[in-house]
Amino acid sequence: MRTKISGVELRRIAMPLVAPFRTSFGVETSRDVLLVRVVTADGEGWAECAAMSEPRYCSEYVDGAQHVLREFLIPALPKDGLDAQAVGRVLDPFTGHRMAKSALETALLDARLRGAGESFGSYLGAARDRVPCGVSVGIMDSVPELLDAVEAYIAEGYVRIKLKIEPGWDVEPVRAVRERFGDELLLQVDANAAYTLADTQHLTALDDFGLLLIEQPLANDDMVQHAALAKRLRTPVCLDESIESAAHAAAAITLGACSVINVKPARVGGYLEARRIHDIASAHGVPVWCGGMLETGIGRAANVALAALPGFTLPGDTSGSHRYFATDITEPFVLADGHLDVPTGPGLGVLPLPDALDEVTTSREWIAL
Repeated sequence: MRTKISGVELRRIAMPLVAPFRTSFGVETSRDVLLVRVVTADGEGWAECAAMSEPRYCSEYVDGAQHVLREFLIPALPKDGLDAQAVGRVLDPFTGHRMAKSALETALLDARLRGAGESFGSYLGAARDRVPCGVSVGIMDSVPELLDAVEAYIAEGYVRIKLKIEPGWDVEPVRAVRERFGDELLLQVDANAAYTLADTQHLTALDDFGLLLIEQPLANDDMVQHAALAKRLRTPVCLDESIESAAHAAAAITLGACSVINVKPARVGGYLEARRIHDIASAHGVPVWCGGMLETGIGRAANVALAALPGFTLPGDTSGSHRYFATDITEPFVLADGHLDVPTGPGLGVLPLPDALDEVTTSREWIAL
């Protein structure tokens, strides 16, 4: 069904984090978020662009995403409308910019599904009405501070703990968490490409702690070295930044570069491509899980729906809203028994709260078609 588009609003909001979040590529204290609102003949749809303020996680950044949306992606949309499923083909001639493309495609899908009265989860193929949730714990100043943070998250009910690591903050904090909370704790680590193949011997020390996986230990663009590392580790290697498409996922599996995949829809260009990765991984018996990018309730709703697909067999980084924000722009996602409910309303199943949204809005830009 073709959807005629009236225009697109690009809205920037400032979302302070409840605590600094440190990874191997930097420290974040707030999120400069780009929201995309598509207005069609049948209604409107929302989405969140996951690009960060600086190009550290990947080459995209929020100012660049807004620019490419304004100058190239939005003007490329057909004036007589299009099927939301065809957005990817329309935008394909523009190289890269997957996070910007994902936001535009998701907003169009949200609008279409709201008009049809169908939920995002149902459309993607969700097999559950709630999903188990893990939490990502940033690099801390000390091991005691880390242990206190992990204890608090376990008390909240999170069923899996992920520790960010980097050279100098890896074996000892992992050992301390395992010794304090025991072998029953589902525990994994994320390096965000902080190591090289020369660190192989050091990384083998992590094999002693019964980890679910080690995520993205080596460079984003080197599947061959990840395959070599995977042969040396007992701990399963999971790829994140290296997987930007279903084709990348297929190549990684074929090479033996990973035995688990973190699916971040924004990183791969949208939820339709994320579903393709899920299908490829499932066909090869490779578990997947849904990663997070410190999303507001708009992005979190879509992620929770994706995480309900049958191949997402590991808890994702789909934390409750207050893990990152004192006040969300939607009704907050609240953890219950370590799970979040999958929204069942039309489209994403959530909408921004007008007063909360206005309070954090820093700019608005309307692009008519």
